Amino acid sequence: MSVALAAAPATPAAACEARNLAHRYGARSALEPMSFALAGPMAAAVTGPNGSGKTTLLRIVAGLLRPQSGACALVIGGREVAPGERRRWVGYAGPALAFYDELSAAENLTFAAETRGLARPRQAVAEALERVGLSARASDRVTALSSGMVQRLRLGFALLHRPPVLLLDEPGSHLDEEGRALVARLVDEERRQALVLIATNDEREWRLAEQRIELRGRGLGHPA
Repeated sequence: MSVALAAAPATPAAACEARNLAHRYGARSALEPMSFALAGPMAAAVTGPNGSGKTTLLRIVAGLLRPQSGACALVIGGREVAPGERRRWVGYAGPALAFYDELSAAENLTFAAETRGLARPRQAVAEALERVGLSARASDRVTALSSGMVQRLRLGFALLHRPPVLLLDEPGSHLDEEGRALVARLVDEERRQALVLIATNDEREWRLAEQRIELRGRGLGHPA
């Protein structure tokens, strides 16, 4: 059954600026010093060798990881948002995002919506599942979903609260051609109202963006 999408509230403008941003894991360089400035609405792709810091960069922007040097500012509606407050404004979908196996797809998103304090959690969940093509599987436990369906659920999780900043780490992972077309459609919709960052080395994905940030680290966590 199709769900009518409620009118979306105006999305506040988002901007992100990195200044000499870098990070290490012990002796390993995870992100070599880099700087950029982005202002939404738009989509930007983050590319680079495996281990050059694409996931690390998105986690820093999301406020999930504190950089060891440099700074990364996120500004929403003209106000800089501290890392600890960013979960309200950022939607994040990455390969490490896991769900509760004993809960259904809808129950997982409902838990997330209620935790975020959304005013209409059931409506938000129905809309998110509709957007990622999982309405018919809403009552299925996560263990019954294919890897591609779980990836769609990750995308639904990121879109759940209609964030002004959307971070997608390898969004096409495990998806078939229909799923990749879905990613392209979602990015096209979101870049018109939000700041979208896509971490990828897949040409089909980075071509969805207007701007490209290429990480030039040596990759694979080489020691500096």
